[in-house]
Amino acid sequence: MNLANLHLLLPEIFVLSMACVILLVDAYWRKCLHGIAYQLSQATLVGALLFTAFISVKEPVIALSGTFVWDSMAKVLKLFIYVITFTVFLYSRQYLIDRNLFKGEFFVLGLFAMAGMMVMVSAHHFLTLYLGLELLSLSLYAMVAMHRDSAQASEAAMKYFVLGALASGMLLYGMSIIYGLTGSLDLTTIAGVIAENKIEPMLLKFGLVFILIGLAFKLGAVPFHMWLPDVYQGAPTAVTLFISSAPKLAAFAMLMRLLVEGLGSLNVDWQGMLLFLSVLSMALGNIVAIAQTNVKRMLAYSTISHVGFLLLGMLTAKEAGYAAAMFYTMVYTLMSLGAFGLLLLLSHAGFEAENLNDFKGLNRRQPWYALIMMIVVLSMAGVPPMLGFWAKWSVLSQVVAGGFMWLAVLAVLFSVIGAFYYLRIIKLMYFDAPTDNAPVLKPSADIHWALTLNGMVILVLGVLPESLMTVCRVALS
Repeated sequence: MNLANLHLLLPEIFVLSMACVILLVDAYWRKCLHGIAYQLSQATLVGALLFTAFISVKEPVIALSGTFVWDSMAKVLKLFIYVITFTVFLYSRQYLIDRNLFKGEFFVLGLFAMAGMMVMVSAHHFLTLYLGLELLSLSLYAMVAMHRDSAQASEAAMKYFVLGALASGMLLYGMSIIYGLTGSLDLTTIAGVIAENKIEPMLLKFGLVFILIGLAFKLGAVPFHMWLPDVYQGAPTAVTLFISSAPKLAAFAMLMRLLVEGLGSLNVDWQGMLLFLSVLSMALGNIVAIAQTNVKRMLAYSTISHVGFLLLGMLTAKEAGYAAAMFYTMVYTLMSLGAFGLLLLLSHAGFEAENLNDFKGLNRRQPWYALIMMIVVLSMAGVPPMLGFWAKWSVLSQVVAGGFMWLAVLAVLFSVIGAFYYLRIIKLMYFDAPTDNAPVLKPSADIHWALTLNGMVILVLGVLPESLMTVCRVALS
């Protein structure tokens, strides 16, 4: 640690410091400064974005005695995480006010969770990775249980906590095995020791299995997906929005740091494991989602299927495949942001819009938001020219180039099956009579324009996908 490298940690230091300041301000001045926690949180995200944007290094820099790395992937993912978190806070504001949950705790926990993501993105050491993961996880457990009067939320939080603790234990056990075999927690040192081929391969595979179990749980891949539908449904929709978006970027970074940078020499072994997880996730996610009537559970199974596609890019074990997986993750967060943002819009005081029937006749009640939802849904289904189509195309093209033609065909088949439950939402919005003729409550101007921008970004980037794809390639080059 030296002052020359201290500036690389300024975004993390700033976010953690501001989270503590907001906690104190909200505790002492909540009544006289209503909404101060929200305003300071958004200002914190803008400040973190500026700190990160102005940090410029030509080559990857490793700091803090090898535990922290600053490279182009870290910079791009952090900037994207700030934007997503800012939008989550914006979309959630009215929903939280209507349910008397507009408190500093939501925003403070959100900032602490984001700090955990930032640490995961820049981790270069098993210890740093685990600390970032636990900071993220513990914050999310508390956020799920925020609505203390809801038995459903408390149950979801308990399930999430128990299964999350189990998965963290698995991950930690796998890391301890790798540490025992290599004698190091540093990812570069671990990669070098494994590349020497002096360690019994079976022992390395044993540690790898436990690490992948922990990673699969955090991603929500089958067969470690059991927490996802219950947590998505049980948590307040604002919390579900947060869980479904930004943490997926941190999970992708964790995959890159652990599997590619640390255990890249074992790619033949983890390729087969990821293939198994990917096929199961696409199959179960798309098939079970068809039977769901609760939109949040349906989107949970949709998430599982998207995780399967993300893993397709990773299992190619090539730089182009990793860039495609990163592109897919970014696109998914944008789509998830739009879908849950519109659910928040349709919900109001005393009413939760979480059933498919709540979308009936939306085009008659509010045609503009029906159009945005249609754009988001078509993108999730992978219909051209929406952005989701190019995300799937980029992954599938790398799978085919890697010699897995049969896997690409299988992925397309599951996508066609999954299109049914996405198109069902469009049918309900445009062809069914509304169950409630009351117009959708008009949101504030900032939320309206944010939702509009969300939909337009998906549409415009669908026409010009190469710009975002280039960013991903450069970040991983």
